[in-house]
Amino acid sequence: MKAITTQNPIDRIVTIVLDAVQSPNTRRAYGHALRDFMGWFATSGEGKLSKRVVRAYITYLRDTSTSAQSINLRLAAIKRLVYEAADNQALSLTTAAAIDRVERIKCEGQRMGRRLSKEEVQAIMNRPSHDLKDLRDKAVLSVLFGAGLRRAECAVLQFDNIRMINARWVLVDITGKGNKIRSVPIAAWTKCAIDEWAAAAGISDGYIFRALRRGGHITENSMGAQAIYDVLVDLGIPCAPHDARRTMAQLAHLGGCAIEQIQLTLGHSSITTTQKYLGVKQNLTDAPCDHLGLSFSGD
Repeated sequence: MKAITTQNPIDRIVTIVLDAVQSPNTRRAYGHALRDFMGWFATSGEGKLSKRVVRAYITYLRDTSTSAQSINLRLAAIKRLVYEAADNQALSLTTAAAIDRVERIKCEGQRMGRRLSKEEVQAIMNRPSHDLKDLRDKAVLSVLFGAGLRRAECAVLQFDNIRMINARWVLVDITGKGNKIRSVPIAAWTKCAIDEWAAAAGISDGYIFRALRRGGHITENSMGAQAIYDVLVDLGIPCAPHDARRTMAQLAHLGGCAIEQIQLTLGHSSITTTQKYLGVKQNLTDAPCDHLGLSFSGD
């Protein structure tokens, strides 16, 4: 049986794992984690992968002030790697089982994240638009801050996902983490931002948020999750796409929205253990986006 050593091609080993992962988000995160690990492994001086080596890597990560959440994600990727390697006879089951017993790092407390004020979000939405890219980016921001979609969900949003239900606009059949499907009510200002971009781009079907070539030429391809992230970076907005979800939730809660409705909009499995057992129905008349206190400034 051929063991995984520092001489094995990194891309081949990583591919074994990534091919077995269905979620695009998990695949991307595992890809980064495994390439970092294999890069460290190649310079560690260790000959073969073992439980001791994995523990040494965790110690290295802790010494470099890597967060517990990040270490645990990397450990999950490594454990997936060793079992896939064992299935492919590149590692013994005994070694894989030993590595699987490496304990996760205990996470204490909760990361605060970044939440913008209503005034900050309103200022973002009131930015003037000078070209197609500006209109597209404003529409992207209206979905991130107004609907609380994850960036991967926003990237693949299509016109067919927008429907009128109970006299309001709703993003339907949004597939989130764990392939859970939900519907997300949106406010008029979010729909206006999408409509203004779509009208200027001359598109009405397929992906809503399209990649742009140089010169502002619109493609048929969706933007991609990284491009969604880059929208905030390019505009100098002091938060990440996931912080936009936090902002949306906080503004809706401060506006008086029921927390159960925010839970449904964001697609969370639960708020607390107790609330797992609450029988709630999504309210499309009084939805989270109605409590944000924001509006769309068209050009």
